[in-house]
Amino acid sequence: MRHLWVRGQRWSGERDIPPLVLPPVAVDGRSGGPVDRGRAGPYTIASALLHALVPRARREIVEAHDIEIRAAAPGLRDVVPAVRESVAAHLPKAERILVPAPRRTLRLSNGLAEFLHDHLKEAGPGALVVERADEADETDQEFLAVLLRRIDPALLTVVVCAEAGDPVLAGALNRHTLPVAVETPDAAPAYGTAPAEAGAGSAADGGARTGVGAGAGAVERYFTEGFHHAAARLGQRMLRDADPKADPEGWWSLVHRTAGALAATEREDDARALLDRARRESADPKNRATAAYATAMLLMRHHDPAARDVGEALSWINEAVAITSLLPDRRERAFHLSFDLNGKGLVETRAGRPDEALRLVEQAIALTERDLDPGEHPIHRLVLRANRGQLTAMLGDPEAALADLDAAIAADPGYPDYYITRGNLLHRLGRPGEAVADYETAMRVGPPFPEAYYNRAEVRFEAGDHAGALADLDYALDLDPEFADAYANRAGLFVEFGEYGKARADALQGLALDPRNPYLLCALGQVEAAEGRHAEARKAFDAGLRHDPALAALWASRGMLAFETGEPEQAVADLTRALECGDDATIRFNRSVALRALGREEEARDDLVRAAELAPEDEDVRQALELSPRPPRCRSAPPGECPRRDR
Repeated sequence: MRHLWVRGQRWSGERDIPPLVLPPVAVDGRSGGPVDRGRAGPYTIASALLHALVPRARREIVEAHDIEIRAAAPGLRDVVPAVRESVAAHLPKAERILVPAPRRTLRLSNGLAEFLHDHLKEAGPGALVVERADEADETDQEFLAVLLRRIDPALLTVVVCAEAGDPVLAGALNRHTLPVAVETPDAAPAYGTAPAEAGAGSAADGGARTGVGAGAGAVERYFTEGFHHAAARLGQRMLRDADPKADPEGWWSLVHRTAGALAATEREDDARALLDRARRESADPKNRATAAYATAMLLMRHHDPAARDVGEALSWINEAVAITSLLPDRRERAFHLSFDLNGKGLVETRAGRPDEALRLVEQAIALTERDLDPGEHPIHRLVLRANRGQLTAMLGDPEAALADLDAAIAADPGYPDYYITRGNLLHRLGRPGEAVADYETAMRVGPPFPEAYYNRAEVRFEAGDHAGALADLDYALDLDPEFADAYANRAGLFVEFGEYGKARADALQGLALDPRNPYLLCALGQVEAAEGRHAEARKAFDAGLRHDPALAALWASRGMLAFETGEPEQAVADLTRALECGDDATIRFNRSVALRALGREEEARDDLVRAAELAPEDEDVRQALELSPRPPRCRSAPPGECPRRDR
């Protein structure tokens, strides 16, 4: 059984598929409201499906996916209680300062797919037919792509009627469906279209320039939920007709939300143009400071590294600081100025000045503690503490960093990101059990989080649980097939297992996503060397070292290759460079082999002695020291592990 792709707009109904879980969902691009013609509202398809299935699903399954269901189908919020919540859910709008990451919708779609899997395993198989999927919002196209990739068609057969689709959906259609020719002429379906959620956007279209109007609520919801494509599209449409003088605060709010959504969808140049336009329209100090801050962040975080400019970002963030430091109201000044000082800290960090960044963040914390009322802006306060923790860890004080991260998590136990950050710090401190506990908490308190599984895989690998590490990496890549670092680590595991075909496939898949990734190049080189393609291996190692000359695994692997191809002097040189990146028993052992081949017996023994100190249980090292006049051949270098991931 396969998912089906009908290359047209309608489902003929002539194929034999399981019973439909709801009538065919006919996407209507007009369902997002007149201001949003050409696209349906966010999660139109997912919402229709959830409205049909959630009332019949077992309560425990629904509650396990409450965040995803409530986000995709707000019309079900009265029947789906919020079990997992952040403190932000109960704060005034002005205090909910965290913006969902662009990948949040992928997490929501993965959680919804898992809800469907768990429910249909109990309720029995079915089919979902979606017509005119080309007109669906990006959230729904991503949702369909996840279903096609992750749901067994024997459990839920997905039939997508579309000429093409956005790149994400088009890729899934090409890889995971059986194409079906159109068997009947396209025509309007008899059963109507999927309804838009209440509040999806219904502002007036065209006419005289007016205030912001009713659609502002839709932009606000889209932005705070992370539906950034819809927020950008609707916000731009509304701003064409809105008069900044008719409703200055509403207009500025729409500018900020739209610019943020444009930036989140990699349209930073459009966001910059909008902010420049806003500066021409208004001299309001608070809003100009916010626009200056946003411009600095665009310059720091541009998706194209060549477009990033730390110097210009510093000039814009200084403008923000200059304005907010002059605000007359004490509490208002404390919030806005501390926000901008924190932003300047990020710029200074990117500029390679973490000490100055720490000073700025501490100044921001002092402002909030002195001038804000107790309990005011709790999210802002915890972000400042967490940022100070990350900076103090960077500067070599992990214990102080841990205290700040503890405080941030205690302030909002329902926010998952800082569990991952703290887990990484605990791992660094040699407390792997506590690190795993934090990763697993992050898994529970939010929608599926690939980084949590990726990081737990590293702990499992180091503990010798290679099967568990592989399972975690498999799941991380199931959640996010574009997770290049996870391909690198899984390729390294396959090298360790001697499964070179799988390792090569992962390395090539990862390099297609990130051609400069040194860990992927290291894994590819190890495969080439193991299969006897020495020139290709050397080429991969050399490329990796051009991108990261401080990666020990690359030097160690190239050193082993040199020894195996009769170049012991080059081997010693490369292995020495590897040891300069960090002491390691395996690399010491291998250098001792190369040194002995050069007749440098005393140096070889020194390496073995040091290897025994680093790995006293290593039988190979013990035998080389005590029993054998000649150490055995070089051992495999440890796979190059990508670093742990924060959010």
